[in-house]
Parts: sequence; C-alpha cells; structure tokens
Amino acid sequence: MELIRGLHNLRERHRGCVATIGNFDGVHLGHQRVLEQLQAKAAELDLPSVVIIFEPQPREFFSPEQAPPRLTRFGEKVRFLEFKGVERVLCLMFNTRLRSMSADQFIEQLLVQKLGIRHLVVGDDFRFGCDRRGDFELLKRAGGRIGFSVEETATLEVDGERVSSSRVRAALQAHEFGLAGRLLGRPYRVIGRVMHGQKLGRQLGAPTANVRMHRFACPLRGVYVVHGLINGQRYPGVCNVGIRPTIHGRQPVLEVHLLDFKGDLYGELMQVEFLHFLRAERRFDGLDALKVQINADIEAARDWLALASTQS
Repeated sequence: MELIRGLHNLRERHRGCVATIGNFDGVHLGHQRVLEQLQAKAAELDLPSVVIIFEPQPREFFSPEQAPPRLTRFGEKVRFLEFKGVERVLCLMFNTRLRSMSADQFIEQLLVQKLGIRHLVVGDDFRFGCDRRGDFELLKRAGGRIGFSVEETATLEVDGERVSSSRVRAALQAHEFGLAGRLLGRPYRVIGRVMHGQKLGRQLGAPTANVRMHRFACPLRGVYVVHGLINGQRYPGVCNVGIRPTIHGRQPVLEVHLLDFKGDLYGELMQVEFLHFLRAERRFDGLDALKVQINADIEAARDWLALASTQS
C-alpha cells in the first residue's frame, strides 16, 4: 500500500482512481462496507482504490479539547486500511486552507485536477467543503457534469441501530466490550510500542509495560482485565488507562501488568485487548495504599479470568 502525505506529493501517475473520503476512525463494520464497495468498483474499472483521510481529524482542528477520543491512532488506521486491501491512502493536512475550501473547489481542485477521479464512494451522511455545505446530491450533479460517477453506501445497522464511531465509543465507555467488538468486527485493542517509563510498577511489586498510545485521549479510562498480544502470543493481564493521579500524572498513559510474565518487553509491539472493567481510576493516599489496591486488582483479574474460562 502507498501512503501519500499531502496534496504536494500527488503525481501524474496518481490520476485515475476510485476513491472514498472520511475519518475512518476505528475502521468499523460501516467503514468496512464502504471499503467493500470501493474495492468492487476499483476491480470493475481496473483502477487503484484510494482512501482520503485527514490529519488532524476535522473536529480535532476546530475544537481539540472537545473532540472525541480516537478509537485508533493514525498508524493503526493505516494498517487496518492496508489489511482491507486499499492500494493508496491520501492523508490531507486539515488546516485553515483546507477548511476554507468550498465544496466546488474541493471537487474541482482535489477530486478532478489532482486525482482524476472516475468513481467516488461515500457514506450516507457524508458532508464536505467549507461549513460542510457539500453533500451527495452536489457530488452527483458535479459528476454528471464533469464525468465521474458517485455511489452512496447504505446505513449498516447492528441490533437495529446505526454502526458509527460514536456508537463504538459509547459501548467502550459503558464497558460493553462484546458490543464494541460486534460493531468493529473484531475485539477492541490498543496497539503500541512498549516504552521505558518511571519503573514505578517494579517498586510496587507489579512491573508494568508502558504502551505508547500516540493520542491525547483514549475512549477508555480505568482499570481493566486484558490480554496482551506480543509476537503472536497471548498473555492475561491487568491494565490501567489514565493519568495516574496518585503520582500527579497529566498525560494519559496505558500500563499493563502481565500476570506471571517474565522477560524484557521494551521495544516490542503490543496489542492490548480489553476484556472486563474492574474499577475507575482514583487517587490514593500514598504509594503504600496504591500497592494494596494493585494487589487487589491482580487478584480480581485472576478471579474473573478463572470464571470466564469455566464459561467459555
């Protein structure tokens, strides 16, 4: 798969394609339906498939403090798109210039002049251009005039409700991991490299792997029973996602204690799969109280895993 960063890196060889546009946060089942239609049309026309995404995502540009937490960081999203067979990802920097581009300019300058688009697949709620004035009907009219076709993707529902990134976030925040997995088409996981931390866990008798999240916020916060997946191996564990208020942390971190694991994990790519919510993150009166709670969390995780194994 080819990752193209910015309009300035588009070349003449990139002209002529079948494309879709969106945030694709989580690459959930609704997104996957769009990608299936994209791939089918690309095969029919014998053209490359292109997914156009934005960094930052538009809501992060307009209101970074109020933007919803990402389900997947940029690297995870690109990996999922590659896994789904997308041939090219065009990542556009969402800035003042792009935000000010009218819907007509977006069509003419990006879709027609830069990409030479032949077919466009969009979701049923797709909006684009300055003040989100562009929609499916505008694209159809432009396509008929300029010479490209436009295809709408019907809403996908699970349990009678629309599949969306916001619904996945709501399921995660309600600790409904089974529902989140059904909306995503896979278990919800956070993926990142294990990095060096303060090594406080070792002092407390529970060494942790600090997983770099590459995001300002995570849709989860608290203490969870998890599986850590490393090099194809699955290990049960306890995970804390939060700012660690007992030691006056500020940036969100993800720390995993793998039960009964011995070895060096630094630099390894770990997938953290969330299974069960144990408790909310809270501040303790000193490290001794925190150590007592960590031990209780570990025992609670072992009990839940034991019970789950008898029910599977």
